[in-house]
Formats: sequence, structure tokens, C-alpha cells
Amino acid sequence: MKIEDYGIIGDTQTVALVGRNGSIDWLCFPRFDSAACFAALLGKEEHGCWKIAPAEDEEVIATRRAYRDGTLILETEFETADGCVRLVDAMPIRERDADIVRIVEGVRGTVRMKMLLIVRFDYGSIVPWTRHVDDRLEAVAGPDALSLWSDVETHGEGLTTVAEFEIGEGESVAFDLLWHASHQPPDKRGNTQQKIKETEQWWLDWLADAQCGGEWCKEIERSLVTLKALTYAPTGGIVAAATTSLPEFIGGVRNWDYRLCWLRDATFMLYTLMQGGHTCEARDWRDWLLRAVAGDPGKLQIMYGLAGERRLEEYELPWLPGYEGSTPVRVGNAAYSQFQLDVYGEVIDSMHQARCAGINSAPQSWAMERAILKFLETAWKEPDEGIWEVRGPRRHFTHSKLMAWVAFDRAVQAVESFGLEGPADEWKQHRDALHREICERGYNKEKQSFVQVYDGDAIDASLLMVPLVGFLPPEDERVQGTIAAVERELLVEGYVLRYLSEECSHVDGLPPGEGAFLLCSFWLADNYAMCGRLMEARALFERLLKVRNDLGLLAEQVDPRTGRMLGNFPQAFSHVGLINTARNLSKEGGPAHQRPKAGK
Repeated sequence: MKIEDYGIIGDTQTVALVGRNGSIDWLCFPRFDSAACFAALLGKEEHGCWKIAPAEDEEVIATRRAYRDGTLILETEFETADGCVRLVDAMPIRERDADIVRIVEGVRGTVRMKMLLIVRFDYGSIVPWTRHVDDRLEAVAGPDALSLWSDVETHGEGLTTVAEFEIGEGESVAFDLLWHASHQPPDKRGNTQQKIKETEQWWLDWLADAQCGGEWCKEIERSLVTLKALTYAPTGGIVAAATTSLPEFIGGVRNWDYRLCWLRDATFMLYTLMQGGHTCEARDWRDWLLRAVAGDPGKLQIMYGLAGERRLEEYELPWLPGYEGSTPVRVGNAAYSQFQLDVYGEVIDSMHQARCAGINSAPQSWAMERAILKFLETAWKEPDEGIWEVRGPRRHFTHSKLMAWVAFDRAVQAVESFGLEGPADEWKQHRDALHREICERGYNKEKQSFVQVYDGDAIDASLLMVPLVGFLPPEDERVQGTIAAVERELLVEGYVLRYLSEECSHVDGLPPGEGAFLLCSFWLADNYAMCGRLMEARALFERLLKVRNDLGLLAEQVDPRTGRMLGNFPQAFSHVGLINTARNLSKEGGPAHQRPKAGK
């Protein structure tokens, strides 16, 4: 199936990908970054899945699906010649053990159904021992166990579990699959219908606090729910996406594990949630950050594990053939050890935005910021791997210097506007020195644009951030020239590339080829809005809305020629961009206007 054929269900600790065909093809229990027990997404059915759908000889005439408004409860209807059934999928907000509830409801006529369960622990590599225990089926291997309760009889076929049954109008059949540690008994099953009701109410209660009025209220709501699904409730961490190794280019090697907490992604996401009225997530993330980065600021990582783990070693899974043959399949991410200067600016800016939103600072947060700023006083002069995590040599990336400027600028505002103690005069000197250097070495007069690296000539969409963070006003001719250069060199079929990978392979150290980056496309729309080009901003935004699948979900990238989604899914960055641009196009104005002015 295509990436866009999937929906998600989740419990703010992990996420399952549910296909249009009723098959759960990706599930990591009990955490986002746990080894998958269903990995068919990156391989075949035999690598683990859980499918509930009309029997093979029942011709499916049509499939319809939608979320219940404001929730992550997914309903899929299968229309056959004999009738219609509805499959309701939900992941209850857990108290202890994680579970998935699936209920088949008869809508019309009588339809023959089949349930197929293939459990394969450790990303499809381990076939568990399976046995019946009381009223449940239990699959065990190593530390993991899955228990299945079913309203219909199941039986084994080879190394799979199968159930065949008929469902008539007004009837229902429920399944409950629960993960538990293999050395412990599972929680009791409970009432499946009640679990659905409680899950629905939980999501509605959460969304009730959202501030998302205006023309695109429903679109914002769906993206907010998706972002919430990517938060890890026990610690406050926020993952970049729910999957690993979905390719940025079909058949290519740009396949990365995104089930980790990038500081950059989280700061973007945090600001968006705060703007939406969800300050609780901001506090939780701030506290997670303080725990995760404790220690030497010079050793600040660009990403951490869900609980703040620091060793995120990258390795490959050779037994998985990859999504549509895109290999290697990777777990972990070697980029955790990179030096990315821009992350320091993102962290300082996020703490600044939290102060502006009225979130009280933790006693140690300003001390942490001052330690980071002390490190930056010398570190900003060094080359780094940049926002796109290049695997080539370090360079003086213009965007990295821009975000170092943001760090010193926000620090000065912390002293002048919030009365915090610090060497504001010294920070002003660094801020001004960075501003001069960026304008001299990061701007190419022949291109009339800011460029990817100092003294270079390659255009990079990350420089669309120049007006968005308040470095220069949108009417400045250098901003206008950068927008024009992005349009001229990076705009393909109406979508924005990060950079020309064919020309920059010596920079990123990888073979060329990737899709258009959706967040960069939203940034261009934001720039249009700031410059008063509202018709163009709206046209681009509406084009990007059409990239979403029928459930309102976005991956990281899109193939500009085929319209297919690419990259990990769903991607927090993309949904952050959608929400921000929708707000920027509103009458009240959004982050593009507010972020640069915050605290001034």
C-alpha cells in the first residue's frame, strides 16, 4: 500500500498504522521506539500484521473511512455485494498495559469476515510461542507478550492465528489485543465498548482546550490531534514521527529512524501547541528538556530517546526488504552525535516563547539557558552539520548561524523585557557580530539571495526562516531575493525542495534524490503571507492541503511529479507547518507575525 493509505491510532505512548484494507502493518509496543511486533509496513505480511476485513471471496465494492470528530478513533466501512460492515479501531489511553480495541459492526446485510493475526516480535524476526490461557490467546517471546481476547473462536493456520465469522446488521464482534511484560499476567480485558467511549471522551476533553477557530478550524484540529498523538505522556518527550525507514526516495537509501525526540522538531511543535492553548504539553516538554540536557552544554545532543536516553546507536535490519524495496531499514540514528549549531538557538527560542506565553520558568531553566549561551560565545564560530543533518564534512551553514543569532537575540530580550540577570551587553556584541557576518558571507550578491553555506552559491529553503525569526523584515530586498531564488531553483510542480540534492551530494554525503519537503513548502507560503502576497500564499496552502490523505495526515515529503507521500509518517514537522500557515493566513495573524515580536 502507499504511505497515504494508512491512518493512525495511538495512546500518547505509541502509534499503530492501520491500512485502508483493515490491516495494522506497523505497531511498536509498549513505546514508539520499541521493537515492532507488526512490521509488514517495511516488509511483507509474514513480518507481522493484524488484518480484519471481508473474506477473500467477498468482493469489496467500496471502502470509506474517517475519524470520529476530534478523536483518534478510526472507522472504516467495507461495502460488499452482500452488505456493509464497519471496523472501529482505537487505542485506549492506558493505565498500565497497552492495548488495541477493534470492533466489527454490521451496518447492512450479512458479510463474511476474516481476522488474520501474525505476531512477529523484534521487527518481524521472532516467531513467538502461542498458547491458549483461560479465555485468551497468548503469544510470548523474550520480554514481550501479546494477549488476544476475541468474541469469536480463533484457530491456528501454520504460524498464524485466524478467525472466520459472519456479521449481520446490528451485530458486533470485538477483539482486544493487549501487550504486557511476558513475566507478568495481563490486565483484565474489560468492556470493549466502554473502552471506546472512554477513549472518545478523552480526546474530546483534550481538544476542548484548543484555540483553533477560523476558516481552517477542522484542518487545524486534525493536525493538533496528530501532534498530540506524537507526544510521549510519561516523560513529556515528543517524537518526530511514528515510523522508521519510510524512504525519502522510493528505492533509495535516505531511510531514517524518526521515533526519537529531536530538539529542533520538538521546539517547533511546542510553539505550535502553545499557540493552540495547550500549555500543559509545553511545561511537560520543558521539564523533559531540563532532564535530558542536564550536564555539559557543549555535549548537548540534537536528539534524545523518549526518556532522555543519549545513546541512540544506529544499526540495520537486513531481514526486512524495506518499503517498496527501499533499503537499508535502520533503527536508531547516528546523527545523534552530530554538532548542529541551530539546535541551541531553537532551544533558547522555545524557552523564550514559553516565557512570553506566561509559562513560569522552572528554577533551573534560566541557568541552563545561560550555560548554553556561554558555550555559544565560542561555538557559533565553528562549522557544523546543519539543519539537514548532512553526513558530509562540517561547514559554516548560514541557517545555523541564523539560529545562533536567534539565541543571543532572545537572551537579550530575556534581560530587557523579563528582568532576568545576564551579560546583555556581551550578548548584544555576539548578536551584532553574527548579523554582520551572515549578511556579508551568507548572502550571495550575484544570486541576490542568502545561500546554504558561507561564501557559497547553493540555494537552501531553510533560509526562508530569515524573516520568520525576525532577522530581517520581509520587505528587505535580501529577503525578497531569497524568496525569488527559492521560486527559481527549488520550486518543482508547486512544491519546495530543501536544496538540490543532485548538486549538493558533496555536502550531504548521500546519493541524490528525494521528494519536496512539506515544511519548506509551508515556509514559502508563510513568506508570501508576510510579504502581502496573500493570493499566492493561499493558493500554495490549498495545494498543500490536497497532499493530505483522506484522514488529514501528512508524511515528511511529497513526490512533486506523482503526488505520492514520501518519508516517515505521520510527520510532526509537516503538521506544525500546516497549523502555522493556517494561522498566518487568518485575520488575527499567526506565528510568522508574532514570533519575531514576542517579548519586544
